[in-house]
Amino acid sequence: MKLSRCAAFASSLLLGAVLALTGAGTAQAAETAALDYVALGDSYSSGVGAGSYDSASGDCKRSTKAYPRLWANANAPSSFSFTACSGAVTTDVTTKQLGPLSSATDLVSITIGGNDAGFADVMTTCVLQSESTCVNRVNQAKGYVDSTLPARLDAVYNAIRAKAPSARVVVLGYPRFYQLNGTCVAGLSETERSAINGASDHLNAALAKRAADHGFAFSSVVPGFTGHEICSGSAWLHSVNWLNIGESYHPTAAGQSGGYLPAFRNAA
Repeated sequence: MKLSRCAAFASSLLLGAVLALTGAGTAQAAETAALDYVALGDSYSSGVGAGSYDSASGDCKRSTKAYPRLWANANAPSSFSFTACSGAVTTDVTTKQLGPLSSATDLVSITIGGNDAGFADVMTTCVLQSESTCVNRVNQAKGYVDSTLPARLDAVYNAIRAKAPSARVVVLGYPRFYQLNGTCVAGLSETERSAINGASDHLNAALAKRAADHGFAFSSVVPGFTGHEICSGSAWLHSVNWLNIGESYHPTAAGQSGGYLPAFRNAA
């Protein structure tokens, strides 16, 4: 009996050492940790462009292929609330999406700011009007990002922190939309594409700054989408889709799983 107990004790020590060396013990603990997760934001979080929309979400177009749902499916959080909505601006988040947040919330994800800055109007202007008009509209949007958006982001981030004081909050950015000197043979000029990419970088820089100032994590999706922009020949973004204009310039299902999901997973 003494020998068997000693053997068992020795085995447990050996197993503990192996787990410590391999990190398996930590990984197992992470996999089984109970998390309450809330996904907020606009169409880049709801999954517009990825298809497979939940009919119950109506015009919010929450997709089963959106990164929040994919992460929840893979990690089985103890609770998951998905309130991101197509077309959302910062005030929509504060007035319509924060209901599930509480002191028990552990993890929050959000994309927001693109609609406030007039992204849809920028793209419409650039597609339908002259190069100079496009560049002027891009510069106008960048001015808004500098002058007005920071206070709007502060309002959202303060509201999230007030309702979920202990949560890890991950702010995700937006992709660059075009691969310059790519395979596109018609449409926007290189000047217009470059201006649009620059505006995306400008917005991402503002998001990262405001996130950091609030103690939130910022995760860029630009690296994940590099090589998969419009004009790349392997795009994870819809170009103009005249049959479903709302999906234009949004990630495909591959963009959600290959671009947004890893960026969130790495920061969560």
